[in-house]
Amino acid sequence: MTTHKHKQISVVSMSTIAFTVCFAVWVMFSIIGIPIKAALKLNETEFGLLAATPILSGSLIRLPLGMWTDKYGGRIVFLILMLCTVLPIYIIGDATEYWQFLVLGLFVGIAGGSFSVGISYVARWFSKAKQGFAMGIFGAGNAGAAVTKFVAPSLVAAYGWQMVPKVYAVAMLITAGLFWAFTYSDPGHRVGTSVTVRDQLLALKDPRVWRYCQYYAIVFGGYVGLSLWMTKYYINEYGLTMKSAALVAAIFVLPSGVIRALGGWLSDRLGAHTVTCWILWISWGALFLLSYPQADMAIKTVSGETRFHLGLNIWLFTALLFVVGIAWGFGKASVFKHISDEYPHNIGVISGIVGLMGGMGGFVLPIVFGALVDLTGIRSSAFMCLFAMTSFSIVLMLSATQKGKGLRKLKAVDLLE
Repeated sequence: MTTHKHKQISVVSMSTIAFTVCFAVWVMFSIIGIPIKAALKLNETEFGLLAATPILSGSLIRLPLGMWTDKYGGRIVFLILMLCTVLPIYIIGDATEYWQFLVLGLFVGIAGGSFSVGISYVARWFSKAKQGFAMGIFGAGNAGAAVTKFVAPSLVAAYGWQMVPKVYAVAMLITAGLFWAFTYSDPGHRVGTSVTVRDQLLALKDPRVWRYCQYYAIVFGGYVGLSLWMTKYYINEYGLTMKSAALVAAIFVLPSGVIRALGGWLSDRLGAHTVTCWILWISWGALFLLSYPQADMAIKTVSGETRFHLGLNIWLFTALLFVVGIAWGFGKASVFKHISDEYPHNIGVISGIVGLMGGMGGFVLPIVFGALVDLTGIRSSAFMCLFAMTSFSIVLMLSATQKGKGLRKLKAVDLLE
C-alpha cells in the first residue's frame, strides 16, 4: 500500500515537472517572437502584445481554475488543462499572420493557469508548518522560463522557429500522461458541495487579498514581464546574438525560479511578512540603479570640455538583474505563504485571485515596456516602470504595518479596561 509520505513526494515532484513544462510553453513567444517580429515587421508595441497575449489568457483563467480545483480536485483539473493546450501549441508552427499568432497565443496561454491549480493541489498534501516549502518547490517550476531560454534558441538556430511549438506540443502530451500516472487524489481536499461560487468570491472584499495582489504583480508579474523582454533587451542594448542574449537572460530567469523553494522554507521560519518586507526593499534599490539610462555628459572646465559616459556595462547590469531575480524568487514564495497561513480553507480561490493579478502584471508589462520605448526611446524605461510599481508596494506595506500596530494598541487598551 502506498504511504502518505510517498504520495506527498510523488505529487509535489510530478506537479513541479508539469508546471515547468507549462511555464516553458507559456513564455515561448519570448524567443520565437523575435524571428516572427522580423518576418512580420512588427514594432515594439506589437511585439510586446504578441509576447504578452498568452499571459493574458493564462492570467484570466487562474481564478476559475482555482475555484474548480477546490471543488473537483487538482489532479483532474491539471490533466484536462494540459491536454487542452496540446493542439493549439502544435498549430502555432503553421501560422503566418499576426492575428493568427494572437488567437493561438490566447489558447496556448491556458498553460499559465496551471499555477493556481498546482499550488492548491500541492499545498493540501502538507501540514501548515511545511506548506511554504512545498509550495516553494512547486513554484520553482517558474524555471520553465529558463528552459525556454536554453532550448528554444537552439531549436530556432537548427530547424527554424516553427520547430519549437512542434517539440513543445509533444513534450506537453508526454508530461500529461506521466502526471496522471504518478499522482494521486484525496476527496478530503475538496471543499463541500454546499459552498457556492458566491461564497468563494466573497474573498474579493478582503483588502488583504488586494494588497497581496499588488505584491504579486511585482514579484511574479515583473518576473514574467522581464522574462519575455530581456532577450530582446540584451540584443538591442548590448548587441548580443539571440542565442547569447537568451543565455545571459537566463542568469535572471533560472535562479529566480529555482530559489523559490528556499523562499518558502525561509517564510515558514521567519514569517511571510518579514521576507516580503526585505525583498521589496532590496528590489527597490536594485531597480533604481537599473533605471538609469546610458548617457553621455559634457562638462565645461577651464581646460576645455570633458566628456563622461554614465551607464551600466553588461556585467554590472546582469549582476543587478540577478539580485532582482533572487529577491523576486523569495517574494513569490512569501506571498503565497501569506495565503496558506491566512486562508487555509480556500487556498485555490485566493491563489487564483492573486495569481490572476500577478499574471495580469506579466501581460500588461511587456506591452507597457514596448510603448515606453516607442514613446521615449529609452530602453531602461522598463525598469523605471518597475521601480515606480515597487515604490507603491512599499507604501502599501508600510501603511498596512502601521494600521496593524494601531489595531494591536487598541486591543491592548481594551484588555486593560
